[in-house]
Amino acid sequence: MRNESFLERKLAERRENAAFRQLRLPNGRVDLCSNDYLGIATTGLIEKEWTGMSALAHGSGGSRLLAGNYPLIEDVERQLAKFHGATAALIYNSGYDANLGLLSCVPQRGDTVLYDALSHASIRDGIRLSFAQSRSFAHNDCRDLERRLAARSGEGACFVVTESVFSMDGDLAPLQEMAVLCRQNGAQLIVDEAHATGVIGDAGEGLVQVMGLEGECFARIHTFGKALGCHGAVVLGSPLLRDYLINFSRSLIYTTALPPASVQAIAIAYALLPTLGPQRAQLRRLIDQWRAGESGYERLDSNTPIQVVIVPGNDAVRALAARLQSAGLDVRPILYPTVPKGSERLRIVLHAFNTAEDIRTLAGLLKK
Repeated sequence: MRNESFLERKLAERRENAAFRQLRLPNGRVDLCSNDYLGIATTGLIEKEWTGMSALAHGSGGSRLLAGNYPLIEDVERQLAKFHGATAALIYNSGYDANLGLLSCVPQRGDTVLYDALSHASIRDGIRLSFAQSRSFAHNDCRDLERRLAARSGEGACFVVTESVFSMDGDLAPLQEMAVLCRQNGAQLIVDEAHATGVIGDAGEGLVQVMGLEGECFARIHTFGKALGCHGAVVLGSPLLRDYLINFSRSLIYTTALPPASVQAIAIAYALLPTLGPQRAQLRRLIDQWRAGESGYERLDSNTPIQVVIVPGNDAVRALAARLQSAGLDVRPILYPTVPKGSERLRIVLHAFNTAEDIRTLAGLLKK
């Protein structure tokens, strides 16, 4: 007979802290929580462009090193490298796999990894699996980063890791200043562009390219499950890095590769990106409308589709989210321990398919 009391004890702690998580369905509410910023998934843009769906397999047959490599996936990797101004690209099954695979195998014993304190869980987990020593630096604080760089010990390599757009705050990393510090201190810059992909830049190429920093980055990670409306991720870097990952990145080596049907969807999404200027312009209008409005709650300063309303306390933010959901708006609460205690929040996400009326309704409900 199974004894699962140890599971119940941990879940009971979550319930006591009002932090118990459950899966929920949108139930027809206005989407103000997904990462489908441009509406590629919601409006079926990939499906409208698709030809020959029946001819593409929905299974790859194995890992990339066995039966799971095929011409289409390598062709699309070359397409992505060209789009992002990189010399090589390697596709992973998800952004989580990409961060885990890159950061667990590249930093070695004796190396140092310095990462932004608000970095995504996949970045933290990848670093934890490496043998390098690691330290966080204060969020977007280049002076603290400079102190950390100066204080590191040993002769090993140093890696500085950040997101370009932070998933829970919506703010931008000071990439120019970080690139200078990395150059001055012989450190390698790694940037996760998950929430910038498709949104930032004239063609949605991301913050690194907008700032002209492609040559300053050791590696970049772009994910496809957000603005691109499909699935997977890519690590961009040098051909040498690509070969290294193929040989040492466990989340690539020991998993079944994405099937041709998924890779074709990625190719279509990237072909669409340069044509979606009107969607990015609509998104910009909605962001400006939201930022110009008033609220009875504290807001974080964000110029991206991720807009944050701080509602301290798990019970309080859950109650407010429930009120918005009952009014037909799909807004989700972000609870402690996902964010620090006292900074629980509504993570409001704006999309090209939202309307000015949606924003007015939301703002009206958030006036105390």
